[in-house]
Amino acid sequence: MSASLNLFSEITLGDIQLSNRAIMAPLTRARAEDHIPTDLMAEYYAQRAGAGLIIAEATMVAEGTSAFMTEPGIYSQAQIEGWKKVTDAVHAKGGKIFLQLWHGGRASHPDLNEGKIPVAASAIAIDDEVHTPEGKKPYTVPKALQTDEISDIVASFKQAAINAKEAGFDGVEVHGANGYLLDNFLRDGTNQRDDQYGGSIENRARLLFEVLKAVIEVWGSGKVGVRTSPLNGFNSMKDSDPVGLTRWLAEHLNQFNLAYWHLMRTDFFGAQEGDVMSPARELYQGNLMGNMGYSKEEASQAIAEQQLDVIAFGVPFIANPDLVTRFKHDADLNEADPETFYMGGATGYTDYPAMA
Repeated sequence: MSASLNLFSEITLGDIQLSNRAIMAPLTRARAEDHIPTDLMAEYYAQRAGAGLIIAEATMVAEGTSAFMTEPGIYSQAQIEGWKKVTDAVHAKGGKIFLQLWHGGRASHPDLNEGKIPVAASAIAIDDEVHTPEGKKPYTVPKALQTDEISDIVASFKQAAINAKEAGFDGVEVHGANGYLLDNFLRDGTNQRDDQYGGSIENRARLLFEVLKAVIEVWGSGKVGVRTSPLNGFNSMKDSDPVGLTRWLAEHLNQFNLAYWHLMRTDFFGAQEGDVMSPARELYQGNLMGNMGYSKEEASQAIAEQQLDVIAFGVPFIANPDLVTRFKHDADLNEADPETFYMGGATGYTDYPAMA
């Protein structure tokens, strides 16, 4: 244990110097307009600039991949300009902000994308319903990507990385979690391909690694992170050996020398169990970010014992724009209202009070 390390210790993640180790996790809040970031979003993120690092919400790398109706994108000039307002506002408050690059994959829906059929590793639908302008509807069976179409996916991530740099971000996080396209390839419960992108872990990870290489060409490895969720069952996801997948990733992600690996430790639904954090710490040589349900006390202990380098907090940052200050003063936390997570507008978004 290192008594000198805690949530408030400075740390360098790759090429990024952070003033503390409390990270704001990427949180879909559905406040964009026509997929363009708004002034309200700039206010929201600037309020939370006290985080060691803000990881902005899942952001579409390509048109026609919407899964939430009002999430932002980074594929048009208008979106770049909208995000520039966000990054300027965060930087004016002394904060650092990464953009999470995301392809919805089979979680997209034709009703949200002018009839466009979603794409995936294999033609297997999510067993759930999605919110559309006409109400809830079942997810559709996606189109399995042809091998020769995959290079276009990689190219869209690379262009999004270029656009994120123009928008003023400090770096980017590649979203390889929660059942979206890259995770959909990564886990064997949804990847039933028989080409070079299916079968072995090495093949299933090929798309994720091709995307990482493309994004690193734009940013350099020290300003790129990646997020994975080997246990999470969200979006009907499962892997036959999540711990084995984690061990493989831990060893093979070392080659990229990333700013960090953002690892979600549990299943939202509690259906799949296993310890993925220990093998990740054992085998991964870079900065490890833990996420999902950490309290201040558990996070502080994990950092002091060097189990993790930084901790990402989600819901606490929704309700507490000054979360790091509250942590420092052992102050009570505001309670988040789930009813306002995705409803739009300022209510439950920018109106949570800071400490007096």
